[in-house]
Amino acid sequence: MKLEEVGYNFKMRISMYVGILLFDNFETLDVFGPVEIIGRLKDFYTITFYSLSGELIKNSHGVSILTEKLESENNHLDIFIIPGGLGTRKGVDDISLIDSIRKISILSKYVLTVCTGSALLARTGLLDNRKATSNKRSFEWVTGNGKNVSWIKHARWTVDGKYYTSSGVSAGMDMTLGFISDLHGLEFARKIAFEIEYNWTEQKENDSFSEQ
Repeated sequence: MKLEEVGYNFKMRISMYVGILLFDNFETLDVFGPVEIIGRLKDFYTITFYSLSGELIKNSHGVSILTEKLESENNHLDIFIIPGGLGTRKGVDDISLIDSIRKISILSKYVLTVCTGSALLARTGLLDNRKATSNKRSFEWVTGNGKNVSWIKHARWTVDGKYYTSSGVSAGMDMTLGFISDLHGLEFARKIAFEIEYNWTEQKENDSFSEQ
């Protein structure tokens, strides 16, 4: 998609590099929901998949993605996306992974987490004294990985400085559209949601799953 095609009036061309962290048993929609949205802006965003090993990464849904080694990322990423999934249960205790997430997050302009990916970011200490949220069905486990984080259970997604965190699975799409709205404007984000026939939850403060 070209920005001109959806009526976006911009003064300066945007060129951003997006790095998506993968690990065994990542959640499929946590990754491909945001990719569906950002990937449509291919003239302005470049997406690369990374992992600690730089190998083929698989999940329980049978999805396999060839990744680049995370330590090979020498240039500062504009956007660093950390998904959730069952793999985060082991990931929070992987010192090498947490150290790499901390390093890349510090250097990135924006950091976005989906679902239990916020537990990984919380482990780095970078969310301390910041607002964040996560998957409501795993909320107790996630919050236990960040005692100094200001966890907001009712939020669909949160924004605190350069850090965006979202609730479970499909909320990653809502957050990504919110992120696009912050950068490019509300109407632009709405046009993308319409194009992919997605009912975007625009109010980040209200997650209808928070009490279920």
